[in-house]
Amino acid sequence: MKPTADVTGEVTTLDKRVTSLDAAVHAMAEAPDFGKHTKLRRVLEALRRVLLQPGGAAAVQARAQALEEAGLFSGTDWASPEILLPSLVGPGLRSGDVDTVVVEATSELRMLAIARGEFAHPTFSADEARQFLSQVLAMNLELLFTSPSEAERARQGRTARLIRDLFRHLADEIGYDSVLDKLVDEIWRILRQRPIQVDQVQSLITRIAIYRGDPDVDLGASAGQGLDRLITSLFGTTEACRDDPGLEVFRARLEAMDTGGLQYEASGFARAMHDTGLVSPYHAELLRFLLHESDYLVGEALGLADTGRNCLLRYRDLVHRLIEEAVHPQTAQCIYGLALLLDRGILYEPPVVPALWRQLALDLSPVARERLTTVFGDQPEPKARLTAGVLSMLGQPLGVGQGDNPTCQSARALSMWAYNDPDYLLQVVVWAARDDEIIMHFEGQPVSSKDSASGVASTLPTDLDPVSLLVVPHLDRIYAEMGRRCADRLGDPHRWVNPEFHGWWAARGFWINVEVATGRLVDLDGFLRQFHASYHPSYNGGQPVIHPQPAGVAVTDSAARYVGWHAITILRVAPDPQDVMRVYFFNPNNDSGQDWGDGVVVSTAGNGERFGEASLPFDQFASRLYIFHADPLERGEPESVPTEDVARIIGYVERSWGADRLPAGELQATKDPSSDPQAPR
Repeated sequence: MKPTADVTGEVTTLDKRVTSLDAAVHAMAEAPDFGKHTKLRRVLEALRRVLLQPGGAAAVQARAQALEEAGLFSGTDWASPEILLPSLVGPGLRSGDVDTVVVEATSELRMLAIARGEFAHPTFSADEARQFLSQVLAMNLELLFTSPSEAERARQGRTARLIRDLFRHLADEIGYDSVLDKLVDEIWRILRQRPIQVDQVQSLITRIAIYRGDPDVDLGASAGQGLDRLITSLFGTTEACRDDPGLEVFRARLEAMDTGGLQYEASGFARAMHDTGLVSPYHAELLRFLLHESDYLVGEALGLADTGRNCLLRYRDLVHRLIEEAVHPQTAQCIYGLALLLDRGILYEPPVVPALWRQLALDLSPVARERLTTVFGDQPEPKARLTAGVLSMLGQPLGVGQGDNPTCQSARALSMWAYNDPDYLLQVVVWAARDDEIIMHFEGQPVSSKDSASGVASTLPTDLDPVSLLVVPHLDRIYAEMGRRCADRLGDPHRWVNPEFHGWWAARGFWINVEVATGRLVDLDGFLRQFHASYHPSYNGGQPVIHPQPAGVAVTDSAARYVGWHAITILRVAPDPQDVMRVYFFNPNNDSGQDWGDGVVVSTAGNGERFGEASLPFDQFASRLYIFHADPLERGEPESVPTEDVARIIGYVERSWGADRLPAGELQATKDPSSDPQAPR
């Protein structure tokens, strides 16, 4: 067949399929609301057939408004583009369900039509649509620049190619410059939270560096300095590794340097590390080399402040052994944790130094070795990997994440111990790694992780840092067992579990604004007044938070709809640089920057946050709070809280997660309590 015949055939095929799509869309548009679902299958199949053709994405884009008005998205989250999250587009497109892929792809083409001004959407502007698509493209760069893998082809078939064609069409229309800008902004937003696990960020930076060096890939000319800082933080941090020569060549260059050259290298690596929170594998090679040079240069390479330098000199032998054991090119990230650990001064706490010596001599159980090797590989060996994880957690207690696991209580506990009781954390690590068992006590009775039934998580997590990987399964089972021992008590089990699980400093006073049996709101006024009296400096005598306190929030999505209960830690309450009183808290869910709807947007930088903290204005935080602990003997001044402040917060609650939890007689009728799936468990 002649080439022109191929082209003509493709165009004819697309025309035929577009005609079928138009007929299906017209039939759906003409159907009454209650009958639209009967037309959906025909529309989805027609869309799939069009999108599989060259030029199909543009054809669907041109029909985006007609598709929405016909009711394609009705009854789904896609019906409200203002609540959609860029981070969920990739998983949707990678779904094994073809219908989900088709609807997601069509939604992105609707966004493109809005961004290009072809469709004036009532709830989403062209600028918002362009920003959304830029973030989607930035988060899924591999869909732009790589072919489908064998696994993708096996799982998705021709749909995998459909997705690549879609992304190329989006990028051609939006432009690569904005994509890179958004990606760099997103990476910096994550890094400002200083997570312990940065593998995904490092992978993104690596891919960008590869694409930018590929003459066949045009990434545009933007993102300049911010992107350069990210790439050089890993691959060309200093003069000796500017050309990314490999570790052996780099080591040879170090051996040829004088003291001045080594100091220049050391300070350059330290500056990049503290600037980005990322550590280059070359930094690990340098630090191991400097152990045999001088402690001054070791301090320079770590970027230590006065406290850290004093700790290094006072506990020189220990620090040297920690570096020898834990710091390798594969575990370079722990250098940042070590630097922060020293600057925190926790080595001056009497139990910490001997506990770290014990960690260095620890014999891991076969189970612990196998788990660490399975997840992280055998280089370096499992004990070194675990020690590196310990350094990271002690240096970055607010960088702990729960991964994709329902174990927020366990992650919160690890963070709290690293922050507040580091020697206890080290003890727990020993129990888990050496004995494959943790024994805690609940009201005087032992609770063993070996004897406890299953925990909250149904499978063993694998997407965690080394310490969490070993410890969280034990904590999860113990936490669940403590809850089971409270099952026959009236009230919420967190009242008894939290102080026993986290530590004596978790206050015994307990307040909850939801009735456990029914899920209804109870005494919001009293709850909010007591929260002010316990935590707000204006009503608690100016008393700052002494120990981090466990609390529970009702998480909502960007449309302020209830999502679920979540464990967080209240760290401090203080005015921000604009003199707005804020609650600064730790959220273990990997990324604290979230939009909880109704104007409640969690901040992670720019409002006085320290690395790893999230924050909200006091009244907005209170509007999502449902459980808190406080000292019952420190009552504060609840009666002094202005009525209008309480009423404003109640308004936030009633417009969000409390909308269908109002007490009987308030705006809605009572439901059968036993039928409420949202009652806290």
